[in-house]
Amino acid sequence: MLRPVTHLPPIPEETARDARGAFAKGNVYIWVRDELDAIFREEDFADLYDERGQPGVAAWRLALVCLMQYLEDPA
Repeated sequence: MLRPVTHLPPIPEETARDARGAFAKGNVYIWVRDELDAIFREEDFADLYDERGQPGVAAWRLALVCLMQYLEDPA
């Protein structure tokens, strides 16, 4: 059985509205998430997942976490 392809889930409208209100000039984490959604497609990594066993963590989620960790402590 192939692992289902997942994409970045949509941001709830209330959350997006609150984020725009809290960060009127923008925020690096919001930008990173939006850019990953625009350039990153899970299908590009489908061959890296095994068809057996439990499904792995979605590649977009791993990329987002790695970028956020780097932004917090680039040293």
